[in-house]
Amino acid sequence: MIIGITGGTGCGKSTLLEMIRQQGGLVLDCDAIYHELLKTDPSLLCAIENRFPGTVEDGVLDRKKLGNIVFADAEALADLNAITHKAVKDEVIRRIEGTDRSIPNTIAIDAYGLFEGGLAELCAVTVAVVAPAEDRIRRLMARDAITEDYARSRIAAQRSNEEFSSLCQYTLHNNGSLEDFQSKCLAFLQEIGII
Repeated sequence: MIIGITGGTGCGKSTLLEMIRQQGGLVLDCDAIYHELLKTDPSLLCAIENRFPGTVEDGVLDRKKLGNIVFADAEALADLNAITHKAVKDEVIRRIEGTDRSIPNTIAIDAYGLFEGGLAELCAVTVAVVAPAEDRIRRLMARDAITEDYARSRIAAQRSNEEFSSLCQYTLHNNGSLEDFQSKCLAFLQEIGII
């Protein structure tokens, strides 16, 4: 079974992913795959450089320069997303096809852009992990050693919990203790037949 997991930063997706991993599942972290592709896939860098000249130098993406372009221009950001979503989806498919499907019997795709990138169509089940903003801010500040203002700005730039929930078949609310959320994750995995 392929499970698509999405949600904003600091919501607790890693707790669910770790429980899937503990059950022998394979976890595909699309953010990590993207960063890996930036180092290993010359065609991705070439596509970015062709659309955004001057952002790749000596085979290395200048993320700050690219960010300055795309975050000031919605069309440019859409173009970048089209390039990166395709590369990540192709790599996810390659990894799924290269996996002995009897071991693991579960694959989790962790992707903020699960739907925009076309990855949801690969999934039998989709789940949004959501949490109250104040809990997310506290987690981000502790995890990433950032200020409260920066944590708030990161959360404000993302979709709302309601938007994530409306896209997915299931929603897990991380609004209590870690133990409470782990119990919710366990119940969810039992409900969909992973455990």
